Amino acid sequence: MNSNYNVNYSRRQVDNIIEEIHKSVNNNKYIISLNSNRKENIGFIDEYNIRKNKQDEILLGICTDDFCGSVKNIKKRFENETLFIFVPIVNLYDASGEICKVEIYTKFNIINQGNDDQTIVISFHKKNKPIDYLFK
Repeated sequence: MNSNYNVNYSRRQVDNIIEEIHKSVNNNKYIISLNSNRKENIGFIDEYNIRKNKQDEILLGICTDDFCGSVKNIKKRFENETLFIFVPIVNLYDASGEICKVEIYTKFNIINQGNDDQTIVISFHKKNKPIDYLFK
């Protein structure tokens, strides 16, 4: 496992992280990264036609059992940031209109700046590597 990977969290700590994420979603203070470095996010959203209301629903449905761990941001100038990883399993419609269960790899950067808190969803795509849940 990546030495940068941290699973030293209590359920209560994860509940607090989720509370921050949900607050950001409810206050429309979040963004899903869709820049040129995040083509996987764009492709996933396009493949399943995940509109804003469904994105909100998915993010608000994340629970403690979906938590996998955290990593330190490795980008220069952002090394002090912690990124939280959750992998919820969600029912989505595929291109043929069939319902399928999809494991969605989500990675969050929660930025606390007083009254201007914001959450950046860095990863929002199909799970593409093995993961372990902390509490499942």
